[in-house]
Amino acid sequence: MERDLVEYIAKSLVDDPAAVSVAVVEGDKSTILELRVATEDIGKVIGKHGRIAKAIRTILSASAGASEKRVVLEILD
Repeated sequence: MERDLVEYIAKSLVDDPAAVSVAVVEGDKSTILELRVATEDIGKVIGKHGRIAKAIRTILSASAGASEKRVVLEILD
C-alpha cells in the first residue's frame, strides 16, 4: 500500500512519470522504499530545502501508523 502511495505522489509531481519506480526492501522492524525518478525530475521530488520529500515522508508515516513497522523513504539518483 505504501509503495503505491509513493508511486502515485511521485508520478503526479514529475514530468516523466514513466521513469518513476519504487523498490521495496523489507526488514525485521522497517520497510525501506527506494524511489527512483529521472535525473531532471529529482529536484521536483525533493523540493526546496527538502520540503516535498519531508511531506511525502510525513504522509508515509501517517499511513503506516497502524502497523508496527517503520517506513523509510530513500530518494535515489
